[in-house]
Amino acid sequence: MKNTFRLLTYIAMLCFAINGKAQQIYDEKADVNQQLDQAISTAKTQNKYVFAMVGGNWCRWCKMFNEKITTNDSISVPLNRDFVTVHLNWPAKQGNPKIVKRLGKVQRFGFPVFVILNQKGEVLHVQNSAYLEQGEGYSTKAIIDFLSAWSKKSVE
Repeated sequence: MKNTFRLLTYIAMLCFAINGKAQQIYDEKADVNQQLDQAISTAKTQNKYVFAMVGGNWCRWCKMFNEKITTNDSISVPLNRDFVTVHLNWPAKQGNPKIVKRLGKVQRFGFPVFVILNQKGEVLHVQNSAYLEQGEGYSTKAIIDFLSAWSKKSVE
């Protein structure tokens, strides 16, 4: 009985560890400026805009949004077709001064917050994610409409 309990405890801890790793969508050690420079360079090459998702691994709504955009083809197809996506980490307690310096005070909307940049790295739009919510999740239609309105083809 004691060995069974230990085994079940070990399995539960392993499951939590695996699940925790799977939920790490933000690189907490990455340099924001390097991430943005790389995304902008890729956007130029691919003739797209940059979709910057600012948030953190601590943010439940950030994880829900990421799950929605990566598992729903009606969202992921236009997102990948029209944008280069980058996840920019915002530490929960201390913030990220590099993001503020580069993108402005995007944290005023809460998290996640989405920033559309052109191929020159200029901020075109900052989107409050609350406008994309529906109930306890996100609206597929609202996300698709948002992406469509801010694609390079639509803006230019």
